[in-house]
Amino acid sequence: MVGRHGEGSFVDVPLYLRPRVDPPLASLLGAAPFLHSLVDALGSPLNVLLPETVAENAERFRAVYRRHHLTGRVYFAHKANRSSALLRRLAAEDPSGVGVDVASLAELRHALGCGFTGDRVMATGPKDPEFLWLAARVGATVNLDSPRELDQLAELVRAYGLGRVDVLARLSGFESDAGHGGAGTRMLSRRSRFGTPVREVEALLSALERHADAVTLTGLAYHLDTTGLEEKGRALERCVLLMDQCRARGLAPRAVDIGGGFGVGYVADAEEWERWTTALSEAVLGGRPPLTWRGHGYGLRNEGGTVRGSVALYPGHRPGAGPGYLDQLLSLPTPVLGRAPGTLLLEHLHDLHIEPGRALADQCGLSLARVLDVRRMAEEPASYLVRLGMNAGDVSLEEHGVLVDPVLLSRGGPEDGDRGPVAVHLVGNLCLEADLITRRLVFLPELPRAGDLLAFVNTAGYAMDFHAHQAQRQPLARTVAVEREGDSWRWCMDEDYWPITHPGGKPV
Repeated sequence: MVGRHGEGSFVDVPLYLRPRVDPPLASLLGAAPFLHSLVDALGSPLNVLLPETVAENAERFRAVYRRHHLTGRVYFAHKANRSSALLRRLAAEDPSGVGVDVASLAELRHALGCGFTGDRVMATGPKDPEFLWLAARVGATVNLDSPRELDQLAELVRAYGLGRVDVLARLSGFESDAGHGGAGTRMLSRRSRFGTPVREVEALLSALERHADAVTLTGLAYHLDTTGLEEKGRALERCVLLMDQCRARGLAPRAVDIGGGFGVGYVADAEEWERWTTALSEAVLGGRPPLTWRGHGYGLRNEGGTVRGSVALYPGHRPGAGPGYLDQLLSLPTPVLGRAPGTLLLEHLHDLHIEPGRALADQCGLSLARVLDVRRMAEEPASYLVRLGMNAGDVSLEEHGVLVDPVLLSRGGPEDGDRGPVAVHLVGNLCLEADLITRRLVFLPELPRAGDLLAFVNTAGYAMDFHAHQAQRQPLARTVAVEREGDSWRWCMDEDYWPITHPGGKPV
């Protein structure tokens, strides 16, 4: 094959992984002069958020509840994003339907400051005494990580006269056929360092009875680190059966919290995702030029001409994600009772709680980086190094195994760059060989130039600030909230956004 530059090249068939972009994010990307003006004023990198979209996503989840005639809350997993704007916008939603899941003392304080009352807060994860005390003091529901945490909470309640605290018991280590007439015991969920193993549930229930003066069991919870619908459905069914066991002991739980993990579809085209993953295997075997920096295999390796290992990547194209995934989970018949989980919950009059993070932040924002330098790689004549005004911590898609192309927003002016598809390596602003925005060779529709912007789309969930740092005193990305106003856009700093005013302080 002959490439653009007259060399043998594989850029003639670029392996794009173009992002899924829904409105209004698509409209925002179409406003390139506006985005350039923001970066000119506030610097690179820059995070841009759409607070209205997080409310729309919450409503899509609530629509699934209504379809299955279920009640309960959608708790936003705060750890997915540090934004005040997103939290304040969700705080303005129906209190009975939307809450926040906090996993640290600082997150709890932030949620309260953004307008959430304590009764809309779920405290999750491992907790220190200060976190437990404030959660109990403001009336949050405590999602217990361990029996020891239960003991600590009860001691604090008694010592400070805080009144009984609503708690959920988080379970893990689910097994099939255990105690239900099966032929044996088979582990369903992978081992987790969180929660109480199901095999120890009797001891946990005894502890809850012992601390009945300090806590009230309002439900059971789990979170499985998997995309497997069957595995999650089995765990949900087991929780429903355990709820019956709780009631037989005089406890009165009424809710099942199934955690998060509903997913996001990042790549728009399924064929592009399949083509790239197939090409990765070919490159690992040496059948085509490398697709990654220094031949990184994303978990694959070549052993004697055979591909070994498994791809350690987030499934880039996921048509059944977010609210659609929840709908599938609630509709899939369970193995023991043979009933859809949604039907089981409805028949038992149980509430359903969920804790989406990534899925609630879907399409809620993007991260902008200015192109600082572009140079050809001498050892790879068809490829270029593109240095950006950000580092790998500013947009940690790679850290979570997410592979998706950025969108090129040209500055404009004379076209002195190469036209047509080009393969580039995206590198960061740190003086470290390992500071790669992605290890993948990225294919762009044309060669960027210094001053252009690259927009990394859909970074609001776990990507734009989850691993951000100030190594080598490089600046942290500022964050702005934007909203459409007629044919233009308005913006304000994230910390200045309030749902009762438009950006800039104009009353709603």
